[in-house]
Amino acid sequence: MTDPVRPVLHARGISKFFPGTIALDDVELRLNPGEVHALLGENGAGKSTLIKCLTGAYQRDAGTLLLDGAPINPASTAASQKLGIGTVYQEVNLLPNLTVAENLFLGRQPLRGGFVSRRRMNAMARETLAGYGLKIDPTEPLTAYSVAVQQVVAIARAVDMSGKVLILDEPTASLDRDEVALLFSVIRQLKARGLAIVFITHFLDQVFEICDRATILRNGRVVGDCALAEVSRREVITMMLGRQLEARVHSKKTGTVGKPLVQVADLGRRGMIEPFSLDIHEGEVVGLAGLLGSGRTETANLIFGAVMPDQGRIRLRGTDITIRTPRDAVAHGFALCPEDRKSEGIVGDLSVRDNIILALQARQGWMRPIPRAKVTEIADRYVRALDIRLASLDTPIRLLSGGNQQKALLARWLATNPAFLILDEPTRGIDVGAHAEIIALIDQLRADGMALLVASSELEELVAYSTRVVVLRDRVQICELTGDQITPDTIVQAIADDPHPHAEPV
Repeated sequence: MTDPVRPVLHARGISKFFPGTIALDDVELRLNPGEVHALLGENGAGKSTLIKCLTGAYQRDAGTLLLDGAPINPASTAASQKLGIGTVYQEVNLLPNLTVAENLFLGRQPLRGGFVSRRRMNAMARETLAGYGLKIDPTEPLTAYSVAVQQVVAIARAVDMSGKVLILDEPTASLDRDEVALLFSVIRQLKARGLAIVFITHFLDQVFEICDRATILRNGRVVGDCALAEVSRREVITMMLGRQLEARVHSKKTGTVGKPLVQVADLGRRGMIEPFSLDIHEGEVVGLAGLLGSGRTETANLIFGAVMPDQGRIRLRGTDITIRTPRDAVAHGFALCPEDRKSEGIVGDLSVRDNIILALQARQGWMRPIPRAKVTEIADRYVRALDIRLASLDTPIRLLSGGNQQKALLARWLATNPAFLILDEPTRGIDVGAHAEIIALIDQLRADGMALLVASSELEELVAYSTRVVVLRDRVQICELTGDQITPDTIVQAIADDPHPHAEPV
């Protein structure tokens, strides 16, 4: 049914191409006045690219933009602001060394006699912020206030400069519950004033609380445009993940689960993830399931020491250990393949040989270099074992395909002979053949007695190799699934807050 309300902003047929990639394909987005519109999708769905096309950061390759029914073509973010489209990002894009008032009116300060009238600017700032329920001193530095207050200041500036469309990109990612409530009260005020608001987040609870409609992207295309009052959380998740997730029986795993290897008790960090407990045994794969932003990566980073916890402890083979840094984790036989292999994993300009030996050399110490012949022998052994396709060991790793880069990263950690391997999205962005090989490798490592913790958004993949699956939602562990409970359908039910009757609470 056609919406009778004329949208404030109407994007039609938006397409954007990059070399070898279709980032957006014939995307439509209607933003109505007085509406909070969720833009949803997993990593790589096209959300960021669409926002950049709307705000002039990217020039679209096809399609039209209509603002109040008239065509527009912003050539820059500044041009889009003048047209009425403002954006506020997760990381507040203001100047922390300036006062609140200076940030609010930067570039458009009130003048008197050719000089900035600070008295008038501060009075205007007080009046503006009071309209958002903030009674703060605008002469204080921005850093004197919480992230939530800084977000409201950024919103006030964007609305004051634009005033038709407000795009909020992950605005609640760093906020606690009280701060989210403050931000939502501001959003409701702006909605009542008739603004069209885009709300981008990975927290579905917040989507259903504050948003009216949702557009769901997957692989650069719109797969859903719906009123949130008319759909279930489960339906939204299914559209985001892109499958009809029917219950199925997964194959029984071969091999025997051994003794507990790593035991995590009440590990957590305020503002990042709620405290959790988790045991991982020898010869098992524990899967971490949940939407993007659910806490999967945070769980991995806390256990590996990439982020320091506020509380909790870790035991290895029944003995308390201290992990303050990844170096400590590696010394205890831990290994982590991160989600973003390009920025956090591989060293692009180094050879495949040097990338594979990196962790082993770091553990041994840089003052005790591994002999070159030994380095070549180790690298060659893993290239053969993992079938890494390359011209030679001297090839810069950045020239390999995504799947071969991922296998080289796995080789780096396998060369350290770890007892406990953490994999964060091990098959993301790789071809079908490499995907199957990595899944087979995970299953083989488990059968050989290694303990693995694997975070993945690929539910069928988790079902294929996991002996247990821990489900997370909004940075909290919701439940643990075992045995015949481990199906894509059951995982989705748990993510959607529709727990399986046999799922055991964590």
